[in-house]
Amino acid sequence: MSKPDAPTPPDPRATAAAQTGTNVSTAIANSYLNNVNQNTPDGSVSYDQTGTYAMTDPVSGQTYNIPRWTANQTLSAAGQQLKDTTNQTKQSLANTGLAASNKIGGILNTDFNASGLPQGGDSSTISNIPKALTSFNPGGPVQMSLGDTGQITQDYGPADNYSADRQRVEDALMARMNPQLQIEQQRIQQQLADQGIRYGSQAYNDAMRVNSMQANDARYGAIAQGGQEQQRMDAMAAQRAAFQNAAQQQGYTQEVGRGTFGNQAQNQLFTQNAAEAAFANAGLAQQVGQAQSGFNAAEAQRNQALQEGFAFRNQPLNEINALMSGSQVSQPNFVNAPSTQIPTTDYAGITQQGFQNQMGIYGAQNQQYNSTMGGLLGLGAGALKLSDVREKEDISRVGTIFSSNEAGEKDALPTYEYSYKGDPSSTRHIGPMAQDVERHDPKAVVNSGGRKFIKTQRLMGNILRAA
Repeated sequence: MSKPDAPTPPDPRATAAAQTGTNVSTAIANSYLNNVNQNTPDGSVSYDQTGTYAMTDPVSGQTYNIPRWTANQTLSAAGQQLKDTTNQTKQSLANTGLAASNKIGGILNTDFNASGLPQGGDSSTISNIPKALTSFNPGGPVQMSLGDTGQITQDYGPADNYSADRQRVEDALMARMNPQLQIEQQRIQQQLADQGIRYGSQAYNDAMRVNSMQANDARYGAIAQGGQEQQRMDAMAAQRAAFQNAAQQQGYTQEVGRGTFGNQAQNQLFTQNAAEAAFANAGLAQQVGQAQSGFNAAEAQRNQALQEGFAFRNQPLNEINALMSGSQVSQPNFVNAPSTQIPTTDYAGITQQGFQNQMGIYGAQNQQYNSTMGGLLGLGAGALKLSDVREKEDISRVGTIFSSNEAGEKDALPTYEYSYKGDPSSTRHIGPMAQDVERHDPKAVVNSGGRKFIKTQRLMGNILRAA
């Protein structure tokens, strides 16, 4: 298997010269296609080749003869008569304009006199108007504070301030009840003695206990009445404090009312003064508007008079310009002939694409060669390589390499793509079979354990030869 040769690249100068020749030929053909002669009712146009000029390609030195074209336009008989009449009319108008220009020489030599025109506006009628107001009397100041109406009563004394009064009521009641309670106790004791109940007996003690409980209840009642008196006096003190606070609140409300009334009056005065200032400014603005209207009317009257004077002065000039600008004879209208373009052949692109295709084929061949030789050269990784056909599967022939046998004769050694049996990844390999190598050189193959191995060094050194 020989290594492929790279294709020869195209010559740039030859490619450029060929491309230039193609472009020139296409341009000449297009000129013949698009220079279309036309005939219309108003006239005709014809394209005639009136010579050539030589163009030399600076790259190749090749000289090309490029045709020259002349377009000839001819009017119809009626169009030619109209053109002749128009030329005579324009000449007559030019003669009239010449005579008129001599006439207006005196007008142009006389300065424009504006002494009799109306006067323009007087700006003093606007500038002497009084200026607008920028301030006015704001009135009195806003009331920011109120009069002192006294402090709010926060405390009217603790509840035990009336304990003396409570004690007084309690003592009075006790002073009245104690003698009666003693008399009642003596009466019960006498009653018990009359009934024969002895002092210290159970019945005596029970009777005296009941009497003591009744006496205590009476004293508790007196104490409760003293507490009620204390609460009554405390409630009276709270009512006095509430009355004082209500009076203070009433005074505060009255002060707020007086402050609000004063501020409302001040705001009303401010509004009135602002309205008077706005009215005065509106009057001044009206005066300015009236003066401006008068000024504009005077200016417009003077401008109108100036325009009329200039119009009388320019009218003769405009008439001469009108005479000098006569209408032109319209040219014949020709149709837009279909434009046919022969596309230029991209000779350089085709040449380059052909070279790229050759390079692609060369790359594919080179890749196949490298792949094959890589599979073979991979045999050099060890002294022996298992290459027995019986250990391989999914075998397909991919090519042939030349080899030399012991007799020095060249012969074809086939190469295959295959996978090893039992390989879970089914990796593909490229190389010869040991049986084929053994036919070329029996010493390049070793039998071991019933399988054939290739001596990679002998295979590379004695068998493989580049064709």
